[in-house]
Amino acid sequence: MTTHTTGTRHDWLAARIDLLEAEKELTRRSDEVARQRQELPWVRVDKDYRFDTDAGSRSLADLFKGRSQLLVYHFMFGPDYTAGCPSCSSIADGFNGVTVHLENHDVAFSAVSRAPLAKLQAFKQRMGWTFDWASSFGSDFNADFNVWFTEQQQRDGGIEYNYRREPPMPEAMLTRAQPAGHEGPEGLLAGMTGTDVATYTRDRPGVSGFVLEEGVIYHTYSSFARGVDSIWGVYQWLDRAPKGRNENGIWWRHHDSYGRG
Repeated sequence: MTTHTTGTRHDWLAARIDLLEAEKELTRRSDEVARQRQELPWVRVDKDYRFDTDAGSRSLADLFKGRSQLLVYHFMFGPDYTAGCPSCSSIADGFNGVTVHLENHDVAFSAVSRAPLAKLQAFKQRMGWTFDWASSFGSDFNADFNVWFTEQQQRDGGIEYNYRREPPMPEAMLTRAQPAGHEGPEGLLAGMTGTDVATYTRDRPGVSGFVLEEGVIYHTYSSFARGVDSIWGVYQWLDRAPKGRNENGIWWRHHDSYGRG
């Protein structure tokens, strides 16, 4: 017998109508926040960033592919990773179907990671993805847009991510030589990328927007950490499921890893 509240169809409809008002208010608030995003001042980008892509070496302007807008997903895949971050991978599972619609609405899309292109291509093939994925290996791009940090920054408490400064990482985590595996959520995720916690967390997730006008690129927007939740498709579905997110720790995996021991 369920312990959840039950009722008649009439009870359900009355409660649903009450909820509808809250949902409508959330939608209106979301529209207002989107408007505020679009009103942020634009910052000119003058540095000549270069990326390795399936089509060869490309500039940031080239990633627009003739369009006026560019959205970048900062995918956690550092040079030392053996696989992409499972959280980023779960988010990226929704990119294939979205990209064609963005591109036909004057918006280019590319994921960008620090790992060499060959690693990205191999993992992309494994996952069955088709979206553009550029390597920023050897570039300042990830550091400049606050999604990559050095070991020294970890030691010194010099990481400013998601618009706040982090404390120094404990020395025991910085000196670990073996994959962390199962030491808390970050350790579990690090283990799935073949790294330790310190190495894994030097790369961070995020979304950045750019616009190209009269040959000039401007940075328009960036969001990090849980700021990317709204593009994590599985959570939008779970928030509408009977038991919601129903989480107890890290439950998601690379999509080809479910069912393994």
